[in-house]
Amino acid sequence: MSTAEKFIILPYRKNRGNLVPGEMRQASSIPSAEKIAASMAARFVGVAAYAVMVDDETGDMSSPRLLAKHGEIADLNAA
Repeated sequence: MSTAEKFIILPYRKNRGNLVPGEMRQASSIPSAEKIAASMAARFVGVAAYAVMVDDETGDMSSPRLLAKHGEIADLNAA
């Protein structure tokens, strides 16, 4: 099993009072993820940038680490 660290940006919107994730974007580095998240912040209820470990074979993501947060976001570690 081969894993690699990837950087993703996840915007959030409100739908019927609930927080829902939008379309995930990928970044090439931590500074890039932070910059993209900041630029998206005005258009969404919340935006978060994460570093995640991705299994290259299955595409499964694990171990999310919050890099930047703008506004209201969901807890990815919640069970």
